[in-house]
Amino acid sequence: MPDSAYDVVIVGGGIVGLAVALEITRRFPRLRLLLLEKEDRVGRHQSGHNSGVIHSGVYYKPGSLKAKLCVTGAAAMIEFCREHGIAHQICGKVIVATHAEEFPGLEELRRRGEANGLTGLRLIGPSELHEIEPHASGLRALVVPSTGITDYAAVCDKYAEIIGARGGTVLTSHRVIGLKRHADEIVVETNQGEFSAKSLINCAGLFSDRIARMAGDDPQVMIVPFRGEYYDLTPERASLVRALIYPVPDPRFPFLGVHFTRRISGRVDAGPNAVLAWQREGYRHRDFSLPDIASSLAFPGFWRMAAKHWRSGLDEFHRSFSKPKFVRALQRLVPEVVGQDLVPGGSGVRAQAVRHDGALVDDFQFVPSGKMLHVLNVPSPAATASIPIGRFIVSAMEQALAPS
Repeated sequence: MPDSAYDVVIVGGGIVGLAVALEITRRFPRLRLLLLEKEDRVGRHQSGHNSGVIHSGVYYKPGSLKAKLCVTGAAAMIEFCREHGIAHQICGKVIVATHAEEFPGLEELRRRGEANGLTGLRLIGPSELHEIEPHASGLRALVVPSTGITDYAAVCDKYAEIIGARGGTVLTSHRVIGLKRHADEIVVETNQGEFSAKSLINCAGLFSDRIARMAGDDPQVMIVPFRGEYYDLTPERASLVRALIYPVPDPRFPFLGVHFTRRISGRVDAGPNAVLAWQREGYRHRDFSLPDIASSLAFPGFWRMAAKHWRSGLDEFHRSFSKPKFVRALQRLVPEVVGQDLVPGGSGVRAQAVRHDGALVDDFQFVPSGKMLHVLNVPSPAATASIPIGRFIVSAMEQALAPS
């Protein structure tokens, strides 16, 4: 017999799982809610390793879930931080074109941003760019004044605190190892016992596809981990960057390219590089998991993805092991940066869903299955958009969650 019975179980204590739990405790305060996290605290992986940026929504295709939820999410995140005393700043950013060939891409970002409801966007030339970021170099730039920064690990901790205060249960160090679906309940097996629930929401991030398969569903995607590797500017050279300096992204690839980000702590990140990780939680070059690699190599979509993106992937891999090449990429934006200005920084792993045809899933992807829902693709701007993502998922599960 299960150790405890609940109305709903959420698998995964990252920012999305926590936001879903937060919304359930708000909308359905009488439900018995359990959130299971395999680590010893919440927000240990994608949520605690991201850049801390409150994204504006300038990048995303108008009408997409990313666009809709990011714009409303940015406003909600700023309000949440204000309400709970979490450090944040609306610092703005510049997206810089360093070649004339990038001008159409910059104009497309302006068009997308305005279509998504952003205000204050403006294209500027080198002189005004120099006024905003004195050490940046470019032929043209897009100013995005609504971009901000915060500490998402602190946001995760506050979400968990509120969930507990509202009567929800958050259990850390509980790894899900099995799921059994019955007519009237779902039994969740963990390394510390069994729990039953009437419904379940899978927010397992890097392992969301495996949890879906554990439940007997075919997610139609494979989660492929990409490691983002950063350098930090030394404290003596952090003044080279006032806020955020980004390049014009390559529309063929889901990453934004190496850039500069001033953190809420004052530290300045430079990066990230984006390379295939040899382990789903592989934060270091030497991290390797044979089962993780084998599962990726056995998935046809992995090879189709590799065939499409091998050139850019090879370039990223080379930059991963070559600091001079990394520095040259950064010098496109800030020419004064040299190798001795950079020290090794942190890293993060992005859970990128890949389809059978090799296509990288671009938008958020939520897949219902009876009294379960699988959150299969929530990359950036998921942290920014976590509050409306939680509302969206709970609305999608409202019939399953509503007390009978």
